[in-house]
Amino acid sequence: MSQLQHAMIILSKTFNDYAGKEGKKDMLNKGEVKTLLEKELPSLLQEAKNPGEVDKFMESLDLDGDSEVNFTEFIILVARVACIIHFYKK
Repeated sequence: MSQLQHAMIILSKTFNDYAGKEGKKDMLNKGEVKTLLEKELPSLLQEAKNPGEVDKFMESLDLDGDSEVNFTEFIILVARVACIIHFYKK
């Protein structure tokens, strides 16, 4: 298996590990998103200076406005963070 294939499997598994703990099994609610970010991307939350910034960030993930984050919206988050890492780690 290639590194990219492996990375995609890990992304899918990570989403599934957090989704559905409190709500729908294929969606992340606000609490699940917060837990995922705290455990998987802790520096992202540490950079936020106040809780309002975190709430705005979480709302920005919810592209369809259903108050949940689906897998596509999660992948957009991952892509955003990957772009930041790519451009600022040069």
